[in-house]
Amino acid sequence: MASEQTLLGDIGGTTARFAVLTGDTLGPIDHLPVSHYRSMIDAVEGYLGSGADRSRIGAAVLGVAGPVEGGRCVLVNSQWVIDAAELRAAAGFKSISVINDFEAIAYALPHLSGRDVKPVAPGRPLPGESMAVLGPGTGLGMAGVVRREGRTTVIPTEGGHTTLPGTTAREDAVIAWLREKFGHVSAERALSGPGLENLHAAIAAIDGIVVSSRTAAEITRQALDRSCPVSVAAVDMFCGMLGTVAGDLALMFRARGGVYIAGGIAPRIVDLLARSEFHARFVAKGRFQQYLEGVPIAVIVNPDAAFLGLKSLAREQSRYE
Repeated sequence: MASEQTLLGDIGGTTARFAVLTGDTLGPIDHLPVSHYRSMIDAVEGYLGSGADRSRIGAAVLGVAGPVEGGRCVLVNSQWVIDAAELRAAAGFKSISVINDFEAIAYALPHLSGRDVKPVAPGRPLPGESMAVLGPGTGLGMAGVVRREGRTTVIPTEGGHTTLPGTTAREDAVIAWLREKFGHVSAERALSGPGLENLHAAIAAIDGIVVSSRTAAEITRQALDRSCPVSVAAVDMFCGMLGTVAGDLALMFRARGGVYIAGGIAPRIVDLLARSEFHARFVAKGRFQQYLEGVPIAVIVNPDAAFLGLKSLAREQSRYE
C-alpha cells in the first residue's frame, strides 16, 4: 500500500513554496508567485493540479508569513487569508497545521548542515543552549529555539514589529524621517526589502540628494558594485541596524547556541555583511559585550531551509496520530 503523503508549504508575502513529503522523502519544491493567485486555496489547487497525486495527500503543514490564531492567518504583506478549516474543506485533507513561517525556520535550526549556512562571525555554539533566528525579506521575521533540561521549545514572535532603535545621530535622523511617514517605526520598516528602500529614500532626503526611487534588488546591486553612494550608505546602515537588532534578540533568548539570519536579502550580501559594522554592533551591549562575543552567527543560504523544519514537524505529528 502506498504511503500517505503530507503537503508542506512555506508561504511568504512574495512566493509560496510547496512540496510533498512521503515518509522521510521530500519531493521537489515548487515556487509559485503569490501575486498570480487570488487566494491560498487557488494556489494549492494550482500546485496540486501540476501533477501531485492529491488522493494520497492526507495532511498539510504550512508555515505562513504572519501571526497565526486559531489556525487562521492574514498575511502581513499580502491580501491572502489562510484558514485551516476552509482549506481542509476545499482540499479534502484530514488535518492541516498552520504555523508562523519563522516558527518553521526555527524548527529547521537543529537540522541545518554546513551546506545550508555561511558563517559571518566567529564563535562556538554551546551544546544544549538556545538559538535564535531573524530574517529580513518581504518582512522581518523572528523566532527562538529555547533549550532547557533536555527539552526544546520553539517560540514564534512578532519581534519584527517592535520599535526600531537608533544608536547614532545619523540613525536618529533617519528614524525621525521615517516617523514622519509611518508614525510608528518598527524594525521591519528598515530591516526588510521595503525597509531597505525606506533607508535609501530617507538618506537621500536628509542629504539633499536627488535620486529616483530604487527597488531593494537595485539598491543591493548598486551597493555591491559601489556605483551609487546613496545605495552604499543605505546598505551600510542596514547592516549596522541588523547587528543591533540581532544582538537584542540574542540577549532575549540567551542564544549562545547560535544566531541565524534567514530571508532573501542576507544571502545576497553575506560577504559585505561579514566585513560591515554588523558584528561590532551585535556585541555592543555594554556590560554584556563579552557574553555575546562567543555567539556564532551564520546566514542561512539555503532558500528552502524552512522545509527542513516543516518536515521535522510533520514527522513529529505523524508519530502521535
